[in-house]
Amino acid sequence: MQTIEIREFGPADGLAVVDRPEPSPALGQVMVAVEAIGVGGVDAVIRRGTLGGYGFAPGHVPGSEVAGTVAAVGDDVDPAWMGRRVWAFTGTGGGYAERAVAQAADVVALPDGLDGVAAVSIGTSGAVAHFALAQAHVAAGESVLVRGAGGSIGIAAVQLARHAGAGVVAVTTSSAERGERLRALGATAVLDRTGAGGPSEVDVVIDVVGGAGLPSFIDRLAPNGRLVLVGVVAGMPPADFGMRLFAHFQRSVSVGTFSADTVPRARLHAVRTEQFTAVAHGELAAVVQDVLPLAGAAEAHRRMDAGEVFGRIVLVPSMS
Repeated sequence: MQTIEIREFGPADGLAVVDRPEPSPALGQVMVAVEAIGVGGVDAVIRRGTLGGYGFAPGHVPGSEVAGTVAAVGDDVDPAWMGRRVWAFTGTGGGYAERAVAQAADVVALPDGLDGVAAVSIGTSGAVAHFALAQAHVAAGESVLVRGAGGSIGIAAVQLARHAGAGVVAVTTSSAERGERLRALGATAVLDRTGAGGPSEVDVVIDVVGGAGLPSFIDRLAPNGRLVLVGVVAGMPPADFGMRLFAHFQRSVSVGTFSADTVPRARLHAVRTEQFTAVAHGELAAVVQDVLPLAGAAEAHRRMDAGEVFGRIVLVPSMS
């Protein structure tokens, strides 16, 4: 089967197309005939080598979410899964392939009317946005700033913040055109990447970006404000960013991190099922920048590195 692996960490051209044997599901696993693969920010972070100390090595197959049809199940898995269309979380890798294995406990059935491309555009990002907003305890009428709102997590966070009754939903993005697209999805104020413009202070920041600019967004927090970091697409924050918290000690601001790894599967799946249904009914938008063949993975990563992606790029193993 066709697979994409990381031959060399760094630029996108370190991704290579290789042929590998089809995987077989072990105990507790299913094998999915892949229809669509979500290209996520974490895939780019791994490919760049930013997380090299976490056990990733050359030959790693990226990709953490796929959609398709269950083609085989482990001996201890309910055979009723066979032939069902599903979304599946493949862990820290293995998704950039024509066939992928996942734990049966990490599989969610797809509702009628939802295609695989939409499913992998919202499956991970929608859940992360939901629980990040919950961790920030966003209340109706509060102001929310989504930093890095042009990606799939940010787009979901904008929509969900509006649905939660946020009084202001500010966004940072790279262009006026993107700003208008985000306004159509629920944003009420558009700032540039540095945070210039918009409200001077906000109750909540949902930060997908991290990097050197994070401390300046701590400065924007209102008294009792909360910043939740859900990604580091611009790299790790400065080592001394905590000093900015002490500078605002009397304002009782806080910074936290969020990883979906801390949420019980049952809660994650309940939210995903709810969001898949909302997308199928047109109540939530799954924004797709482009659909490319699996062999176009390096091109997808080049576009991400260049900041050209609004929403998500999706890979498909076969295109007519």
